[in-house]
Parts: sequence; C-alpha cells; structure tokens
Amino acid sequence: MEYFFELLFSGLTRGSIYALIALGYTMVYGIIGLINFAHGEMFMIGAFTALIASSVLSIYHLPLPAILVLAGLAAAVWAGAYGFTVERLAYRPLRGAPRLAPLISAIGMSIFLQNYVLLAQTADFVPFPSLIPEFAFLEPYSAIINSSSLTILAVSTLVMTALTLLILYTRTGKAMRATAQDQKMALLVGINVDRIISFTFVTGSALAAIGGLLIASHIGQINFAIGFIAGIKAFTAAVLGGIGSIPGAVLGSFILGLTEAFATGYISSDYEDLFAFALLVLILIFRPAGLLGKATAEKV
Repeated sequence: MEYFFELLFSGLTRGSIYALIALGYTMVYGIIGLINFAHGEMFMIGAFTALIASSVLSIYHLPLPAILVLAGLAAAVWAGAYGFTVERLAYRPLRGAPRLAPLISAIGMSIFLQNYVLLAQTADFVPFPSLIPEFAFLEPYSAIINSSSLTILAVSTLVMTALTLLILYTRTGKAMRATAQDQKMALLVGINVDRIISFTFVTGSALAAIGGLLIASHIGQINFAIGFIAGIKAFTAAVLGGIGSIPGAVLGSFILGLTEAFATGYISSDYEDLFAFALLVLILIFRPAGLLGKATAEKV
C-alpha cells in the first residue's frame, strides 16, 4: 500500500506540472482557435531564468523560500515577455492568414528558441539547485511524499485557483471569455482584443515558467530540450481533457500524470509514453472533443 501511495503522489506531481503548461495551450486555443507550438519553450526558458536568478540571489545568502519566490517571479516575468514576443511576431501578423501559416510560424519560433538557448547556454544537462527545504513534519512519510512534491502540489493548486478566480470574477477575465466567444462582437462592445490576446499569451507563458522552476528544483537538472517533451505531454493532456476547456486541461493533466506514474511503477518505465499516448488515442476515438470538451459544428 505504501508503494501505491508513492506512485499516487508521483502521478499527482506530474499532473500538476502538466496542468501548469496545458493551461497555456488551452487558453490560447480558446481565445484564437490555434495551438501555440512554441509554448513548451516557455517552460524551458522559465527553468533557465530561474537557475540564473537563483544563482545570483544565493550570493546574498537569502533563505531558500525567498530565493524560490524571487526566482519564480523572475522566471514568470521573463517567460511572459517571451510569450508576448511570440504573439507579436508569430501570430499577430498572420491572424488573417490561412490557419496553417501561424502554426508553421510557431513551430519555427519553437526551433529558434531551442537553438537560441542551446547556443547561449550548453547542450549538456545543467545541475539545478534544490530550492525547497525539507519539511520536518513529513519525516515519517518521506518514503511516500517529500517536501518538493508537496510544494509542487500546493503551488500548482494556488496558481490554478488564482487563474480560475481571475477568469470568473475580474473585468479582464470577462473580456477574455467574451473574446473567446466572439472576437468581432467583443470589438463592438469596446474590448481591446489585441491586448486580451497578448495577455493570454503572457499569462500562459508565466504559468509554464513556474512549472519549469518547480520541476527543475524537483529533478535537479535542466536541458535546452526539456520544453519539447514537456510541451508534447501537456498538449496531450489538454487534448485529453478537451482543448479550450480550462477544467478539462487540469483533469486531462492529472489523468495523464497518474497513468504515467502507475504504468511506470507496475509495468515498466519503457512503456511510460506508450500508455500516455495510447490513452489519448482511445479518447480521440470514442470522444474526439475530449473529456470535457464540447463538439462544435464547422461553419461553411
């Protein structure tokens, strides 16, 4: 039973990270109806930014919680700036173009960002310091859950709750929902659609950056290519839950995380990705819109 709970918390930890990234995919799709294939690189850039920020902050001998918070803020702001730039360069000029054009542009931006970090940093894995102190009250249960996993679960829950409250109860959130429903009508009632779309890219990138910091501190190393794998998995989770649905992105992320954890623990780590994508294929066959997605008719 102890092993079961260990796998359970491992799956929840994975799911939390996938959710932070998947929310960016699903928000952008909900607003403009396109997938931001450069989104995984925001996760990677956030991790590298947090590494640089934490290295600088450690010079001043700040406590670990303070370094974690400040490095997280730096990562979120810097990745948000990259998200804003991606929207301005890869999406806004092509907004009226055929749907394939911005997708190809985003893939090109993804390749560019990967190689940019490769040249600016290194192709090797870089050690990442553990920024989360051990919690004394977890000592009897350290074989099942550690402070790093608990912090990831707590921070992810707080961030996802804050995002939900933002979308439901603020003017910006209402403007986002209106833009997602009908951009032309949103323009007619005075909503700055361009600003809302940019805000969506910035917010999604900031969430991915926080996920990058948390998982880098948990694993202890980062690489320029971590954004590609994490991005593919998070995109899978978003589609699994229903692309465009925020609750669906969270649900799909936790289902994917738990599937990977239990498949790795009870079968073999070699089949981790196989079971994850097999689950996606089954969902797409029997429920193409995803678990919480709504099927929409295509207008012709």
